[in-house]
Parts: sequence; C-alpha cells; structure tokens
Amino acid sequence: MEVSGPLWVRGGVPVVSADGYEYEVRNRVTLCRCGSSENKPFCDGSHASIGFTDGLD
Repeated sequence: MEVSGPLWVRGGVPVVSADGYEYEVRNRVTLCRCGSSENKPFCDGSHASIGFTDGLD
C-alpha cells in the first residue's frame, strides 16, 4: 500500500519553521511531505497533482 498524503498531526503540537517562526498552535494540522506545497510547512494538496508517492510498499 502506497501512502501519498500529508502527515496528519493532532493534539496541539507546536510547529516551528527552520527560521524560528512559530505558527499558531492548532488541534489538527496537515504537514507537507512532497515538498511541492505553496503553503509549507502545511499541505495544500499538491501531492495529488504531482503524483507523489513515498515509495513504501
């Protein structure tokens, strides 16, 4: 089974960018895995249009 979607994170986990920017803490977020999101670090659905798969079976 291939998994191609984002990482779904629950529970108010803080998200901090590489430059130290702290995003608003939310109960649920989806984080980009494909690298093509225009809203990084969050998923914008780009994985579907580029055909991203993680290669795991």
